[in-house]
Order: sequence, then structure tokens, then C-alpha cells
Amino acid sequence: MAAVETVQRASGRGIWGWMFFDWAAQPFFTVVTTFIFGPYFVSRMASDPTAGQAAWGYGIAAAGLVIAVLSPVLGSIADQTGPRKPWIAFFATIKIVSLTLLWFAAPGSNLFLVVLLFSLASVAAEFSTVFNDSMMPRLVPKEEIGRISNVAWGLGYLGGMVALIFVVLFLAGNLETGKTLIGLDPLFGLNPKLGEDARFTGPMSAGWYFLFILPMFFFTPDATKGIPIGPAVREGLSELKSTLAEVRQRSGILRFLLARMIYQDGVNALLALGGTFAAGMFHWSITEIGLFGIILNIVAIFGCWIAARLDTAFGSKHVVMIALVMLSVATIGVVSTGPGFTLLGLIPLSTADSGGLFGTAAEKAYILYGLLIGLAFGPVQASSRSYMARSVTAAESGRYFGIYALAGRATSFLAPFMVATITTMSDSPRLGMAAIILFLGIGMAILVGTPYPADKPRETLR
Repeated sequence: MAAVETVQRASGRGIWGWMFFDWAAQPFFTVVTTFIFGPYFVSRMASDPTAGQAAWGYGIAAAGLVIAVLSPVLGSIADQTGPRKPWIAFFATIKIVSLTLLWFAAPGSNLFLVVLLFSLASVAAEFSTVFNDSMMPRLVPKEEIGRISNVAWGLGYLGGMVALIFVVLFLAGNLETGKTLIGLDPLFGLNPKLGEDARFTGPMSAGWYFLFILPMFFFTPDATKGIPIGPAVREGLSELKSTLAEVRQRSGILRFLLARMIYQDGVNALLALGGTFAAGMFHWSITEIGLFGIILNIVAIFGCWIAARLDTAFGSKHVVMIALVMLSVATIGVVSTGPGFTLLGLIPLSTADSGGLFGTAAEKAYILYGLLIGLAFGPVQASSRSYMARSVTAAESGRYFGIYALAGRATSFLAPFMVATITTMSDSPRLGMAAIILFLGIGMAILVGTPYPADKPRETLR
């Protein structure tokens, strides 16, 4: 065990500034990736939902491959240069520009260019997160890390929910009436028939991100300045090589990273493709998808609130295991539900449609499974982050969070690629989505044997 590292607690403004990064970042994932722009791309930009899901899946896979290759390199270089904020600012610029340009993704636009912009935004978002996460060990003592990680994640879901509610109530117009859910004309004269309500989520998320990352820049303490960028690149690459050799000697971290590499692949695919799957199966409108997302985010906030306490009391591993079980059960339910049935027909459902929102029994069953996903997908990520932060020192946090991102993305192209490929070959989005279950199950099986010392305060896992 390494020597105990004393961490001076940051000011309240500094900690809240760091947590507001999640609030700033989440609308991209909520309204662009999952619930509004992604389903719009699949259901209205592409020639058919199957081709749309495949194209969206390949875009996610391409972004994941870039993230997997470069995250550990950038993390090691950041440890040498010192401050994380310049890196966050650089990638924030790429993300903001890419999201803003999604406004031009009208029906009939070039799908490749739209997917490219989305992939660039995804890469920039992930790299920014690597550097933000690596600041966490400097902010609070290790015994508080699980709490602030889950609170920050819950704050992110609250931000995503606020953005989604705004879209559903004031921007997303019905294709037949042109009115929003509360009977208003969409703000800014947006025309839903041209997809402008969905396209606007790109620049809206960009503006939100810019505004709410400012508290982190103003108040959160950063590492002291290190060496210039040129020598830092050489030292960082050299250090990365030694770190990859070193991590093989830290068996607990190695096993955890291997488990996360696999289960996070399934989690990423489920979050990215769950909304598009529902849009294709039930032909949900933007309003219905948005309401589904609001429900999930409300439940996610509650899940993170519970997990913050469980993580502190019982440790990160317990929280991650419980969340993976819930996600596995929910995914089985989701892919086994269709018009008139759930659990592959073991439970028949009425095909009658009440005519309102979520009017069929199958849609209501899908929402129930979605609630289970909502409870679990925040804690599985927040407690994974706290597990890692408890396992390393502040001085090595950049390179280890780079490897952590690598573990979360090393095979992240694989699950979307399998979903897209199986969907294309079988012409069945349901069979494609079923591949996610395999990733969750294998990751969970590996995590069972991961040791617990990283969950204990002020210890470094070896």
C-alpha cells in the first residue's frame, strides 16, 4: 500500500464549480444523443429506422475508437503539463462548434457529415470529462469522493431533465398541429416539419455547456503548472508506457478496469440507442420520446441520491454491482417487449390503443423497464468514477483517469458495432439491441472477483 496522501478540502465554491461540470455536460447526452436529436436522425433523416439505427451506431463506434486510443495519451500528458482547465477549454471549443453546426442537419442532409459532427462532439465531450474527473482527487478526502461523485452525477441528470422539459414544452411541435405539448407555437418560430425543433437542440446544448462550465473555470482549484507542452508530450508518452506496465502489477485496479471496459460498453450502447430503439418500434413523436426522457431523468436523480449514501456506507463496488443487475434485467425486458407482448410473449399484452400518449400496454411496459434503467444508469457510472478516484493519488490521477477512460472506451465501438451489424443482418432492431445484455453480464462476472480495498477511505489499491 502506498503512503497515505493528505488532501486539503477545496472551498465550497470550488467543489460546486466542479460538480456543475456534470450539469453543463449532460444536456448533450440527454437531448442530443438519446432523446431528441438521435431519434430524429433515425426516424426522419435516414431512409428507414433500421438504416438510421445502423448509421447512428457506427458513428458512436467511430467516436469510441478515437476516445479509446487518445484518452490515456492525453491523460499522461496532462499530468506533466499540470493544469487541466486549458485542456477542458480546448475540447469545449470543439464540442460547442460541432453542436452548433447540427442546426444544419435538415431532412435530406448528408448523413455522413451529420454523423461526423456528432462524433466530434462526442469525442470532445469525453476528453473534457477525462480532465474534469482527474481533478476530483484534489478536491476532497477519499472518504467523501463517492458522495460528491454521485451528487454531481445527479446534478447532471437534473440539468438534462430541465433542458429536456424546456424542449418538450416550448420547442417540440406536433407534426400535425404544429403545437407543443402545452398548446403553444414552438419558440423562435421553429418549424417541426423541417425538424427545426430537434435540430435546435444542438446549438441549445452548446450554449448551455458554455454557460455552466464557467463556475468550474472561475472557482475550482487546478493543479500547479508543470513543464512546457513539448517536453510534456515526450514525458507523458514515456510515463504512459510505464503506467501500462505498472497497472499490471496493481491487480485490483487491473481487474476493475477490465470489468468496466466490458460493462461500460453495454451501458454506453444502452444509453445511446435506447431512445432510437423506442422511436423505431413504437413510432414515438419527439414529444413522447421527450416525456420518456423526463421520466427517466427524474428517476435517475433519485437513484443517484440513494447511491450517494450507499456508496459512502458500503463502498463503490456494491453500488456498481446492484446497478448492473438492474440494467441487465431492464435490458432483457426492453428487447423482449413489442406490440402485444413482453418477455418474448410469456406475458401477452392488449394491442388496444387508448389514443393518448403511450397508449398501448406494450409502451407502458417499456416505460416500466425504463424506470429500472433510470434508477441504475447514474449510480453505475458515478460509483465507478468514485472507485477509481479512491484507488489512485492526486499526482497520478491524470494518467490513471486516462486509462480509466480507455477502459470505458477501449471496446466502446464494439457494442454499437454489434448492435448496428446484427440489426442490419437480421433486419431486426430488437435482435441488435439484445447484444447489450452480453456486455453487461460479462462485465458483472469479472467485477464479482474485484477486491474491495479501493472502497476504504485513504487507501490506494494495489
